[in-house]
Amino acid sequence: MGEWFREHAWAAWLMVGLVLAGAEMLTLDLTLLMLSGGAFAAAGVAVFFPHAWLAQVIVGVVVALAMLLGLRPTLLARMRRAPGYRNSISKLVGSTALTTRAISHSDGEVKVNGDTWTARSYDPKVTIEVGERVEVYEVDGTTLVVYPADRP
Repeated sequence: MGEWFREHAWAAWLMVGLVLAGAEMLTLDLTLLMLSGGAFAAAGVAVFFPHAWLAQVIVGVVVALAMLLGLRPTLLARMRRAPGYRNSISKLVGSTALTTRAISHSDGEVKVNGDTWTARSYDPKVTIEVGERVEVYEVDGTTLVVYPADRP
């Protein structure tokens, strides 16, 4: 079996590239996709130079680094500028939460989707008691600005 891989190193690199590309579908961070590109480049070298392991590794690493440092930031910036893009923090806006500590205009705590966040009231005159449902109005840094969901 080891002899087969030495003779068909391109197939091993191709498998590594396919596994990394498939795993990228789970993360959607574009990191594994760039590493996959390096593995595919190494596969290309292995087709022409099957016994030059060092050359395959060097080409794979150089291509992966070039893609990580050059292409990935550009693709992420384009993706974030796309219409309708919302990151995980901005997706909290409009969510319903449960108050776990009384909320004033300067302090409080809520639980949203199983995560605990610091919160403050949208209206400085309103205090929200423990156990009340609130809706997230905006995200201010790491603090959620909320208002009571059940009050008029």
